[in-house]
Amino acid sequence: MCLANIGGGLMLDHLKANNRAWAKQKVTTDAGFFKRLERQQAPEYLWIGCADSRVPANEIVGLDPGELFVHRNVANLAPPQDANYLSVLQFAVDVLNVKHIMVVGHYGCGGVNAAVDGKRRGLVDHWLHPIREVFHEHRRELGSIPDERARQDRLCELNVIRQVRNVASDVFVHEAWARGQSLSVHGWVYSLANGLITDLGVTVSQPTESLL
Repeated sequence: MCLANIGGGLMLDHLKANNRAWAKQKVTTDAGFFKRLERQQAPEYLWIGCADSRVPANEIVGLDPGELFVHRNVANLAPPQDANYLSVLQFAVDVLNVKHIMVVGHYGCGGVNAAVDGKRRGLVDHWLHPIREVFHEHRRELGSIPDERARQDRLCELNVIRQVRNVASDVFVHEAWARGQSLSVHGWVYSLANGLITDLGVTVSQPTESLL
């Protein structure tokens, strides 16, 4: 074992200590907590959110482990060609039978801003291409917003709406609706400034409903 590995392990001791304290606190307040988790997971919700470290999914909505199935990536995208996202979606819908899918963006999203600021960053530029499409589709509306921060926030909202549309148009979701499964797709935006979620009012609960 090299000295670098030993040092790296010691540097993370505070995280392991935090883990032990967290586990102890859980057992203290609920002795059977981990036994239940070990048996199964039965979440009613799928969260599709941004990988930003400031947006902790479970904590934001006050849910314990086992109550929220989570998929996160840069800028909370749900691209129909991404096998990772599609695998999570299918498992959540077909196996876990979730009742609600929340696409959750956040104001001040670095990924959304990076998609349109004109700077080159490499591979992530390809990942963020769908946001540039949203930007160009809504360039008149966005161009009419004089304040740059407000314009960026609106693009975050429009990106969420587009991803809700992607999820709601997916074959796995339509098959669930066809067999009578209760399933709704929601679009939310989280504010880093105050910790609150805004529902964008774009929920889709059946194939006859559409967005934009």
